[in-house]
Amino acid sequence: MPVCRGRRSRVAEEFTDQPDNVADSQEFVFTGEQAQLRDAVRKFSADNFGEAKARAQMESEPRFDRKVWQRLGSELGVLGLSVPEAAGGVGGTLVDQAIAVEELGAALATGPLFGTVFLAIPALVAASAGPDRDDLLAALVEGTRTAAFAVPDRAGAFDPAAITVTGTERLTGRVERIVDADAADELLVAATGPGGVALYAVDASGPGVQRTPLVTLDLTRPQATIELSDAPARLLAGPDEADRVITHALQVGSALLAAEQIGAAAHLLNLAVEYAKSRLQFGRPIGSFQAVKHRLAEGLVDLEHARSATYHAVWALSDGSDDPALSSAIAQALASAAFSRIAADTIQVHGGIGFTWEHQAHLYFKRATTDAALLGSAEAHRNRVAELVLDTAPADRAPRVATGM
Repeated sequence: MPVCRGRRSRVAEEFTDQPDNVADSQEFVFTGEQAQLRDAVRKFSADNFGEAKARAQMESEPRFDRKVWQRLGSELGVLGLSVPEAAGGVGGTLVDQAIAVEELGAALATGPLFGTVFLAIPALVAASAGPDRDDLLAALVEGTRTAAFAVPDRAGAFDPAAITVTGTERLTGRVERIVDADAADELLVAATGPGGVALYAVDASGPGVQRTPLVTLDLTRPQATIELSDAPARLLAGPDEADRVITHALQVGSALLAAEQIGAAAHLLNLAVEYAKSRLQFGRPIGSFQAVKHRLAEGLVDLEHARSATYHAVWALSDGSDDPALSSAIAQALASAAFSRIAADTIQVHGGIGFTWEHQAHLYFKRATTDAALLGSAEAHRNRVAELVLDTAPADRAPRVATGM
């Protein structure tokens, strides 16, 4: 205990030594324009997404409405919020993109968000300009084309050793379990050639491409296995920049996936709270029972913790002053765990009805379970955080994001 008291005393002394305007040095504050963006996306989502639309899309092919998707790009402009205007985007920030994704997650939006917005667009933004890159990026931002990211990762980190595709102008190989690849127009594929690893674009409906749709737990987030046989490819990032481009895309993807997770978790928590207020048991609202109150309160703590970590990761990726690998791993570890726990607790609070096909809670539970396995599980990201902080951090200085300084 003396050690704990001493440590707390030192932390308190460090805090009191900060300038009087330390409160003004917060990472970010949502602006009025960002509040309007949130309202606009929320209204659009209420009109075009939600439980009923998700159920309908699960039975359709493709499993999203292409007209609605194109409106997201051309009318609402949320597919390329963080894309510079010079590259055909809105010229906003990654925080803007995270706000939109959070609202889309709350509405259980269907469409290739993961493949197109989370991964493909960030990869193209990081790649050097060129005709193929520019044309594809513009089409993805406008919503006229969609993409899937056929690049293997380990806990959200790029692993060149796991690449199973070879070639340069023509690619051959097999990539397993690619989200959104079942109906994507373009495939962004990492391949190993004589000069090293490079990133290519492959027309998904072109020659030499075979897609095998997979049966998935979350029917709103389809996956497919891709088989390439001498498929024509267009170079997006050569061996000199492919590692940087792919790493950036995976880090942004982890942060945006966390934003989607906290949006969905917030929706479920609100749903559970409202039900606990209205559902009577023994003549009292079940929300008045201590066990239910504690469950909901702990969910709120988890959610707010994950939200703070998520927007810190988004800010770190935008600002570049903190370690993006560490901050995105922390965000994923917390958001995946929070969403999974809140999804399970929402079903428990609702009781028997929460387990039925007719209730929306199970749709979000399946989304939570699926998202927790994408770009690495919460356990894998916690292990990654430990490696970054304990194994590779300089002995004389811990990463800034880990200390909170």
